[in-house]
Order: sequence, then C-alpha cells, then structure tokens
Amino acid sequence: MAGFPARRSDVQFSRIWRAAIAIVLVTPLVAVAADKKDSKDQMVDSGTLGVFMNGRRIATETFSIQQTDNGSVISSQFKTEEGTDKAAQSSELQLAPNGDIRKYEWKEISPGKAEATVAPNNDYLMEHISANANEKAQDQPFMLPLSTSVLDDYVFIHREVLLWRYLATACKQEKGAVQCPAGQKTQFGALNPHQRSSLPLSVEFLGRDKIGIRGTERELNKFILRSEGGDWTMWLDDQFKLQRIFVSGDNTEVVRD
Repeated sequence: MAGFPARRSDVQFSRIWRAAIAIVLVTPLVAVAADKKDSKDQMVDSGTLGVFMNGRRIATETFSIQQTDNGSVISSQFKTEEGTDKAAQSSELQLAPNGDIRKYEWKEISPGKAEATVAPNNDYLMEHISANANEKAQDQPFMLPLSTSVLDDYVFIHREVLLWRYLATACKQEKGAVQCPAGQKTQFGALNPHQRSSLPLSVEFLGRDKIGIRGTERELNKFILRSEGGDWTMWLDDQFKLQRIFVSGDNTEVVRD
C-alpha cells in the first residue's frame, strides 16, 4: 500500500477528503463527524489550469469545486489564448449528496452560441442540445445510471473529480494518510456531453513520482486514465489537488497555475 502523507490536523486535507467521499458516498471508508460547521457551503478547490501544446500556452480553464448541503457544484470557464475568434465556454456540474448527476449545463459563449444540458430522466440520463439560441433543442437519451461520471471536452477539472471518485472507492484513510494500492485498476463509466457519447475507462494509481513543474522538482502521486480515446497521465499533490495532466500522443499538457 502506498500512502499520501497528510496530517490529520490539516483542514484542507479534511475538506477535500470529505468532498471526495461526498462525491461517491462511500461512508465505510472514513468516519466524518457531523457538526454545525459542516452544514455551510465550503470551497473545496479553485484556481486556473493552463493548457499547453508543444510548450506554448493555448488556453486557460478557471474552475471551482464547492461542497454544499445539497451535494457538490463543479464550475468551469474555458478560454483560448490565440486567434481572432477566441473560443470561450462555461459549464456547471451539480452532483447530489450521493454523487449522482443532478444537472450538467454547458454553454458556448464564443464564437457560437450552442448549449447542452444533461439531467436525469427517470433512472437514466437525457441530454438536450441546441446548436444556437434560435434552434429547438434536440433530445438524446443515454441508458446510463445517474452515478455516471461526466468528462466533457475542455473541462479538465472533471478529471480531478474522477480521481477523487477513485480515491474514495479504491483507497482508504489510515492514521491521517490515504492508502492506495499501487497498480490497482478501477473501472468507471463516463459521459462526454460534447461528443454525445459514453465511454468505459479505468483509473490506476502508479505510485509516487518526481517530476519537474515550472522549473521546480516535486514529488507527486501519479495516476493513469485509460480509455479508447488514449491515455491521460495525471498527478495529484498530497492535498488531492490536480497539478498536471499529460495527454499521451498529443504533446499536450495541463498545468495548475
């Protein structure tokens, strides 16, 4: 077993671990004491991610992850850095306290005005899509459970949420540290609303890894996401925050600012 070293007195560690548990509701993993302080909204993570291709910054994602009494809210704004018609989009993913999808909204701000919404339809999911504001929305059903993960294009923070789901299902907390078995693969199902498709994938913890980020060597926790679309290697720090993504074969990386 490999551990994520963290002090039990670390408030940030506790908040993010509770959020990871809340996203999937795996209560046997950790006993979380409920008190009045836990009833208010908490900002679990926020910041910006730079997207680089061939070493050049091409886009920025600004994100936040908030834990509330009603579940979790993951917000994202994505903007390209180059070109005359700069692309911009926003999205918001609402998860119920048990981790099920309550609602997902995506909007293209520029250069077009497309919109998409994913919401429960009985026990499955329905996506409503419109190419522009004047077009009637089209419905596309997905025979997927409400517990399906959302991994949309250009919303990289969704990968952090998926890793938290992995932590809460494949790992356990012992003596203030999270213990993950290196090499253990866990299977997940995901929905990509942008592509109107679902995909199976697996996540695996590869152990501790020393890598250079912005000229500084850091020891982080390394994971790999495998799917038919290719492999994504991801690194989390000891507070479970996403620090880097490398997309195999695409020469693209995403780095936290």
